[in-house]
Amino acid sequence: MAYKKKLPLDPVTVTIESLSHDGRGISHVNGKVVFIDEALPGESVDFVYTDSRRDYAEGKVVKLHDRNPHRVDPACPHFGSCGGCSFQHVDDAEQIHFKEDLLREQFRRIGKVEIPQIWEALTGPHWGYRTKARMGVKWVAKKGRVLVGFRERRNPYLAEIDACKVMHPIVGEKLTLLGDMIAGLTIKDKIPQIEVAIGDHECVLAFRVLEAPTAEDKQRMREFAHRHQISICLQPKGPDSIVPLDGEPEVIPSYALPEYGVKFNFRPAMFTQVNYDINRQMIARALAALELTKADRVLDLFCGLGNFTLPLATRAGYVVGIEGDTPLVNHARENVRLNRLDNVEFHVADLTKDVRDQPWSQQKFTKVLLDPSRAGASEVLHNFKHWRPERIVYVSCNPSTLARDAGILVNELGYQLVKAGVMDMFPQTAHVESIALFVKP
Repeated sequence: MAYKKKLPLDPVTVTIESLSHDGRGISHVNGKVVFIDEALPGESVDFVYTDSRRDYAEGKVVKLHDRNPHRVDPACPHFGSCGGCSFQHVDDAEQIHFKEDLLREQFRRIGKVEIPQIWEALTGPHWGYRTKARMGVKWVAKKGRVLVGFRERRNPYLAEIDACKVMHPIVGEKLTLLGDMIAGLTIKDKIPQIEVAIGDHECVLAFRVLEAPTAEDKQRMREFAHRHQISICLQPKGPDSIVPLDGEPEVIPSYALPEYGVKFNFRPAMFTQVNYDINRQMIARALAALELTKADRVLDLFCGLGNFTLPLATRAGYVVGIEGDTPLVNHARENVRLNRLDNVEFHVADLTKDVRDQPWSQQKFTKVLLDPSRAGASEVLHNFKHWRPERIVYVSCNPSTLARDAGILVNELGYQLVKAGVMDMFPQTAHVESIALFVKP
């Protein structure tokens, strides 16, 4: 039987050299790199070990000797225990600088590409911005309460929090009330999570239930929902099983993009951007960069429910959206009908596979927009030789795969990188959302 090596208990004093890609301070002890939570470059800190591996160790600050000038006091009392945010100790401007520096470094190191011009960062509200989330729920018998929220930092257990400052306040300020309501249900230990979906005017909470609630349970949920002007649904199985409480109307959350005259309906478990303010700015930047005219045929890859596709269709001649998730595509088509657009079509396709034999792929496109998952889009880029778009806008939630794909576009396919920049979709976290523009010289 293998025994885990005991960690040193005494604090160690180090000077922080730099920041890792996830926002932790980096130092070295006896030649081994140590990643230290809540530490900033230039600071002298005492830390204690929280983990030690063959090639690296992890720790957390227990005493601060010198403060980085960009350090601020976290606004949330749960910072450090809750794993939802990791950057509250850094001032807002420096958070942007960190993300821009990381983007440059990833392009240079991974893609072998220099960014010629950094776009001005897109910024918005720093608190109360989050409109989509999956919150954990846990009945803790020893505490006699139900916890609602997010996991502890680097720990599978739910953090004991009473509010979340980055969540929209209609939910973020009601976590304790939610927990108290759930604690009064007969199935309080049969609800593992809540899907949060907040639209421009609606809030839907989908409770994953492992056991059917009683009539009394449903009444308790119903009264809570009415009191707080939200809709509570039940999810007994997969995402498609989400239904309103008995006798309650189905509330479909929606968001609008007034500049383009379009509106999106979506289901609670569907992917949507979490920050509506940044989403609007992001769409405006992407469409402006593409320089659209009615002569353009545009391909929107990884299009989801059409967040970019529908605005594109209001500016371009014709738009084709491609997505691998069939329910999302079906919903995108519903939104096309809702908005009475007649110059857009959607297709289901796995863009990690060869799509050259599909009819839509054999067409030509003047412009391409792509917004892939964290895995990036390297498998589909070889098709650009056939499509031959003049301009490409790449929206990314992972700067390392964006940098890799930028290297393919520039060094293998002959595109020119014009600009790249960050979009602060997730303030108070080290998460980097970015956008890049490529043109054919």
